[in-house]
Amino acid sequence: QVQVVESGGGLVQAGGSLRLSCAASGRTFGAYTMAWFRRAPGKEREFVSAIAWSGGNTKYAASVKGRCTISRDTAKNTVFLQMNSLKPEDTAVYYCAAGRGLVPGSAENEYDYWGQGTQVTVSS
Repeated sequence: QVQVVESGGGLVQAGGSLRLSCAASGRTFGAYTMAWFRRAPGKEREFVSAIAWSGGNTKYAASVKGRCTISRDTAKNTVFLQMNSLKPEDTAVYYCAAGRGLVPGSAENEYDYWGQGTQVTVSS
């Protein structure tokens, strides 16, 4: 079993950057695909990015591709989401998730363990 805790959210102006972190516990962290999702006010939760257990395979939503970079430090059981050129529409609660898929997927049902989320607010 894996437990995940997000951090790094906050208030930032449009055009700014934030780096989200996801600390995972569990002896098999390295075997899990990790992902970030987000839920904007009044909207469904949506996929943002995912990274395979090896770190060599990543996936991004079209809305963030080119602006966000996902990475992981398996030795530290941590996944990061570097977000640049932030826009007001990036405002959302960002969730970290862990799943046993072999490739990074974008569907929520591919992930078994979820964090509580961290708020990101981008002001215009």
